[in-house]
Amino acid sequence: MSKKLIVLLVLGLFALALGLTACGQEPPAPPKVLKVGSDTSFAPFEFQDDKSKDYVGFDMDLIKALGKQMGYEVQVQGMNFDGLIPALEGGNIDLIVSAMTITPERAEKVTFSKPYYKSGLTIVVRPDNDSIKEFKDLDGKRIAVQIGSTGANEAKKVKNATITTFNTVPETFLELRNGGVDAVINDRPVNEYYIMQMGGKDGKIVGQPLDAEDYGIAINKSNTALAQEVDKALDELKANGEYAKIYKTWFGKEPPQ
Repeated sequence: MSKKLIVLLVLGLFALALGLTACGQEPPAPPKVLKVGSDTSFAPFEFQDDKSKDYVGFDMDLIKALGKQMGYEVQVQGMNFDGLIPALEGGNIDLIVSAMTITPERAEKVTFSKPYYKSGLTIVVRPDNDSIKEFKDLDGKRIAVQIGSTGANEAKKVKNATITTFNTVPETFLELRNGGVDAVINDRPVNEYYIMQMGGKDGKIVGQPLDAEDYGIAINKSNTALAQEVDKALDELKANGEYAKIYKTWFGKEPPQ
């Protein structure tokens, strides 16, 4: 047998061995995907960056960190707030991260994670409005709220008020700026962010917070395993400092203990 033939035979056997080894390897498992629903018009919790068009905000950073901690690839779907729970119940999404207040009514339909943010409702009026100083001054006034929100529920308690509902929070602020309503009832951190972004020229907060509210991540009631995963990962992010880092990025201070 010639040297050339021997070399070719060895190379052939080597190639065959490589082929058999490759055939024995299992293909990598596809990444686990977490489909997340969010009303992405609720800055600073979730909104679309004007330049990158990516969804950004406190909730967006938090759910990405939670997904990484749990081993999931996170895919965010933007939708109107009042459509989130129906989408979750229908199995179109796995969970909701959308600054959603934990309420008894919602808890009948979904499972909430441990609270991850404490908020409250406040009233926003135009800077030149001195007639509304607290909640009782809203009697008979025109109020803008987001549909399906706790602010909308609170507005229903106002006597003789004319309530206008909108799909998104920015629409409520636009209506206030245009003079179509006298006040907006909405979550405190969102109101504060809006006023800061506008330099205080389009609105001011009046009165004390109407309520203390906890935000939670909503999961389908049938998915108890995912609910446990979320709570475990949330505890881990708080323990390793990642939660505090995200909180400080968006609110400029350490989270309350």
